[in-house]
Amino acid sequence: MSSDIVRIFDTTLRDGEQAPGCSMTVEEKRQVARQLARLGVDVIEAGFPAASPGDWDAVRAIAADAYDWPTAPTICGLARATRKDIEAAATALAGAPSFRIHTFLATSDVHLQYKLQMTRERVLRRVQEMVSYAASFTHDVEFSPEDASRSDVGFLHEVLRTAIDAGATTLNIPDTVGYTTPDEYFTLIAGIRDHVVGQRGVTISTHCHDDLGLAVANSLAGVQAGARQVECTVNGIGERAGNAALEEVVMALRTRRARYNADTTVHTEEIGRASRLVSRCTSVRVPPNKAIVGANAFAHEAGIHQDGMLKNRETYEIMHAETVGLEGGRLVLGKHSGRAALRAHLATLGHALNDVETDAVFAKFKDVADRKKVVNDRELEAIVAGETRRGSATYTLVLVQVSCGTHAIPTATVKLRGPDEQELVAAAQGDGPVDAVCRAINDCVGDVGELIEFSVDAAAEGINAVGGVSIRLRERAGHKHAATDTERGAEPFGDTPATESLHTASGFGVHTDIIVATAEAYVAAVNGLIRARARAMQEVAA
Repeated sequence: MSSDIVRIFDTTLRDGEQAPGCSMTVEEKRQVARQLARLGVDVIEAGFPAASPGDWDAVRAIAADAYDWPTAPTICGLARATRKDIEAAATALAGAPSFRIHTFLATSDVHLQYKLQMTRERVLRRVQEMVSYAASFTHDVEFSPEDASRSDVGFLHEVLRTAIDAGATTLNIPDTVGYTTPDEYFTLIAGIRDHVVGQRGVTISTHCHDDLGLAVANSLAGVQAGARQVECTVNGIGERAGNAALEEVVMALRTRRARYNADTTVHTEEIGRASRLVSRCTSVRVPPNKAIVGANAFAHEAGIHQDGMLKNRETYEIMHAETVGLEGGRLVLGKHSGRAALRAHLATLGHALNDVETDAVFAKFKDVADRKKVVNDRELEAIVAGETRRGSATYTLVLVQVSCGTHAIPTATVKLRGPDEQELVAAAQGDGPVDAVCRAINDCVGDVGELIEFSVDAAAEGINAVGGVSIRLRERAGHKHAATDTERGAEPFGDTPATESLHTASGFGVHTDIIVATAEAYVAAVNGLIRARARAMQEVAA
């Protein structure tokens, strides 16, 4: 029996990035978009162009990059149901080989009364006008009735018919607040299929949030009811409790293909790499028990399980780690490997680095390789993430030295190279070696921000494995330009973009010495805050 194809609409760069602490730079978004193309998703929602100049720039850059990808997904931009938003999306997307405008308007009574203050008649007129306007820029228009799962069904159907008549080719049905259950969502989608879409050739899409832990289950129920597009994010990141996790939806359909009579065209062997990249770019760690991509997803410790695995993997595994690109631990490069071999291997991993980036990665690779015999793929990807995310650097770490112990006061000495090649040296004491390092760096550069997130992750197994440190800083209130960087994003299918009064920046460091990695990450985050302030000044001046 042949399976229907379900399109995967990835919104990691839009809805996923709106999650607190998940903001990415333009270059990080471009990296993630390239990996999503390798993954084989059908649509990439690259951002919300009207939300901020930075979002518009990111969408435009990804649209242009798509021409260089072997197989380019459709590039999509979100827009509220206003002419200004739709025009911003159209101009940002214009350079893409294929693009979609995704516009939305709330339909639930609570949204109409308290947020929009609109009557149902006004909503119907707005939908007709704005979907028609979006269709004047492209034949590929998606419409979403925000909070559909809590909307009056009769009115919802009327709105969706209006959207189809105005030119919508995809109807996305958001469970915006993660309220519905699988049986309810099945009934909702089936009703739209039978009473709205019929034979009109319009695709029904799901968009489910995870507030009750049901996002993936609801999405799959939608597929069973006839939806043929699922909106999801890598690692399930997104507003509040997150979105349906791409990896879980894809592998559920692949593993239970006979049950759902549906599948995707996703290259599942790229899932692991996509998960790690998004985790590093957002500085949000994947829980070890996370389905499909967690560190324990394919680990077996119980004796009975291990015995079964030794006899036949199918006793305790319904899929293999290799299927989702989590083979890990494969030793590939060592300290005698040359630049050409490194660059060629990086290309097989999907990293197209320029000469400057290759030089930086090669130098760090050699530094790590000198400390251990071999560097495996996961460690190499951590190195690439650390070296290609730095951007322009005001300060560079030259030296870090720490003294600590059970009866010693933790003390750190750091040397930085600052503007005009000036060397800055400071020593500080702290509650522990990490605190001492951060205090010493602050003594060199000034107390530019407060540490709001610190995480350590081993890139591989073993006592000498490369460690990755992610740090996020938030500038302190009262700093100059602290309140100028607004309109970072918008509520999922909301009507007003959210604001963020204080800049945040993340840094990532990689080293076999976790204290050195901490210093590298902290300096990178400081540089990120400086760049954020510079951009804010430019926007104010413009």
